[in-house]
Order: sequence, then structure tokens, then C-alpha cells
Amino acid sequence: MGEKLNKNSRIDELKNEIDSYRPLKKELLKELCEFYRIGFTYSSNALEGNSLSESETKIVIEEGITIGGKSIREHNEALGHSEAYSALERLAKNDAITESDILKLHRLFYYRIDEKNAGKYRKSQVYITGTDYLPPSYKEIPKKMKEFIASIGELKTSLHPIVFAAKLHISIATIHPFTDGNGRTARLVMNLALIQAGYPIAIIPPILRGDYISAIKLANKGDERAFFDFISKVEYESAKDYLRLLKHYYGK
Repeated sequence: MGEKLNKNSRIDELKNEIDSYRPLKKELLKELCEFYRIGFTYSSNALEGNSLSESETKIVIEEGITIGGKSIREHNEALGHSEAYSALERLAKNDAITESDILKLHRLFYYRIDEKNAGKYRKSQVYITGTDYLPPSYKEIPKKMKEFIASIGELKTSLHPIVFAAKLHISIATIHPFTDGNGRTARLVMNLALIQAGYPIAIIPPILRGDYISAIKLANKGDERAFFDFISKVEYESAKDYLRLLKHYYGK
């Protein structure tokens, strides 16, 4: 993918500026962790139709308070994603991304919603609303996932880190290995790859849901360029926001 189609070279410049602030102070790291826990959880759930606002998501996660007029599932999605985010931060200390990591992230997000299927590949056909794309048969999932996992090492060495992270996302979304929670798992794995490579978390604003879904649909059909471009633009904005937070904290 040529640089004309994305902002990866500019993102790398921002990353270098971000790196100049490292190592970050412990209190700042803690603040950033909680900031992204709430922001990432809210945005990822909102993309899937969760109606909790960002402030309501914060209340549910930090205070355990039930929000009136919201479903139990919506509360559980917030709690589950927050727990998966904690695991993501621990996994980010490793170099590799394994099948076990992917299953763990799904299990932590999903076990409050459907304990039986949490962290397990689906055993039935699924259909994606709003698209004519038909995910693979459940019988093919174990093989396709093993092939995907086996390709991760080569992908990591041959692709720019942002393209690599986006590739992980679209591979999971296309295989659609779980009964539910595929999108959130794909975004968790994508951000795991970004953090491992030293990049900020890519938060997809709910307002961009239409562009995001359109890019995924094209990628499902084999044209991944629009998706890589979309994630590059999102990461560019995320990197600018991250740098602004650092400059504000350090008074620059």
C-alpha cells in the first residue's frame, strides 16, 4: 500500500515525537490507561449499537452503577470490554499475538453475555445484517483461524505496523469466528498489535460507523485498500490526540 493512500509516514513522525516523552511518569500512565479504557470501550460498543453514552460508560465501569433505561446486556458489554482492555494491556508486553490471546480477549468481553460461547469458536452459521457477505461455515473456522494465526509472523515482518494491525482486524472480521462479538474482538486485537508496536490506540468514532462498515464490506470482497486507508486516518487522529494529551500534561 503506497503512502499516497494513507497517513502512515505522518503517523510515524507523530510516534517519534510521542517517543521523545518516554518513559512516561507512572501517574500519567495510569491516567492514560483509564482515559483509553473509557473512550475505547464506549466507541467500540457504540459501533455495535450500545446506547450508553461515554459518561454513562464511565459510571458503569468505575462506579458499578446501573443506568436507568439501559439493558443488562449494555451494562455487561461495558464491563466486559473494560475487563478485556485490562487483559490487552497485559498482553501488550509480549511480542507475539497468539490464538490463545484472541480467544481470551473474546472470552473476557463476552462471558457475562453468553458464558457458554465465550472464548469459543461458533458452532453454527451466522449472517451479518446489512451485507450480502456470508461468513465461512462454522466447520471451516478452526482451520481458517489456524491458517490466519500461522500467517501473523510473516505479516508482521512484511507490513507497516498500522497496515499489519488493520490486517489482523479485517482477517478476524472476515472469518467471523465467534457467534457474536467479532467486531469488538477484531478491534481489541488490532489495538493490541498497535500498542505492541508502540503506537497509540486507534479509536473509531461512532460518527464514522458508515465509512467503517463500507470499508469492511469492500475488504470482505477482497479489496482491503479502503480499510487500510480508513484505519490509517483513524490512527492519525488518535496519534494527534495522544500527543496533545502529553503536551498538556507536561505543559508544552
